[in-house]
Amino acid sequence: MTKDAMAYIRGVGNTKYVKNAERSVGELAAEAIEKAAADAGIQVAEIDGIIVYHGHIGTDEVVAQMSLPDVRLRALIDIGGASAVSALGMASLYVLGGAAENVLLIRAIKGNSGPRKAQRKSFLPSQQFRTHLEYVVGCNTPSQRYALLCRRYMYEYGLGREHLAEIALAARAHANLNPDAQMYGRPLGLEEYLSGRMIADPYLLFDCCLESDGACAVIVSAQPGEVSQRPGVGILATEEGHADPPDDITNRDEFLHVGLEKAAARLWNSISLGPSDMDAAMVYDCFTFEVAHQLEAAGFATPETIGRLILEDGIRLGGKLPVNTHGGLLSEGHMVGLNHIVEATRQLRGTCEERQVENARHIAVTGWGNLGDGSIAVLGRRHGPA
Repeated sequence: MTKDAMAYIRGVGNTKYVKNAERSVGELAAEAIEKAAADAGIQVAEIDGIIVYHGHIGTDEVVAQMSLPDVRLRALIDIGGASAVSALGMASLYVLGGAAENVLLIRAIKGNSGPRKAQRKSFLPSQQFRTHLEYVVGCNTPSQRYALLCRRYMYEYGLGREHLAEIALAARAHANLNPDAQMYGRPLGLEEYLSGRMIADPYLLFDCCLESDGACAVIVSAQPGEVSQRPGVGILATEEGHADPPDDITNRDEFLHVGLEKAAARLWNSISLGPSDMDAAMVYDCFTFEVAHQLEAAGFATPETIGRLILEDGIRLGGKLPVNTHGGLLSEGHMVGLNHIVEATRQLRGTCEERQVENARHIAVTGWGNLGDGSIAVLGRRHGPA
């Protein structure tokens, strides 16, 4: 493996994202995998590596469901919503090191009609402390934990309801250009946003991500493939980082500092590109504030300028930095961030039709996991091997 070697996203595929899917998780996964393989120009049987995320379909299930004849490696990355972007880095190492030729990243879940988030066991560390110190005062869900960060940021830097609203409204506007989105055909206006019930102050209903049924898949290879002369999508760099400590929010000394800050600093130092070179960003949007939080942590703004980026420079299509052009977790579907990679790939290929970012060449993708784990990747349009 040479210093300049590059891995590629060779194929992507997804189901439609819905609230209640009649098919099983295995059937949803099969559709996404078959579409990704066809998109990559390979046979499903050529997949020889699998990376999954716990709580979704497992590697044994994928091997059995797809009758894969010769899987050489299997892995699980478990840092919550940061896992998908981190998996790009792991898959790159595998294919460039010769451990596998076509590595599958897969998410398949019935997150709404199956076991819902509140019903699924939490694997976050230090649960025994939260059970006795936080749960008893009602702080036991992601919305409640992350609302603490949002409220503190609003107090420190003046971020307002109008900024959260624009993040939600932009996501919904983009989803209404995406026929596969769970919220396609369901516009959202400011009045409806403001009338949403309170979930965890300051989060209203539409500040919170969806619970979705569906699947998506990404195939990473050492070569971009040769399908209809379209550009390849290179994985230019990936990094991950953790908050200090990674298992607590309420007792964190630097309360608003998260792992993405470390990851982004390393990433921008490793390539000859910076935030200003990105044509779009796919930002893990479990809640509206985390879009603002991660844009700042990744270097796209400062606490003093993040409000201007959102409202004046613009995060919608046509703005300075289009964000989550597919609708994101807020309005496309919750596939724990892998759908952000699917969208970035299609944007760089120029195949997004109404929601296409003009002449997109470089896109950043972020992940947010657990209590502040962070990951970031830069993907770039390529017309052949680097």
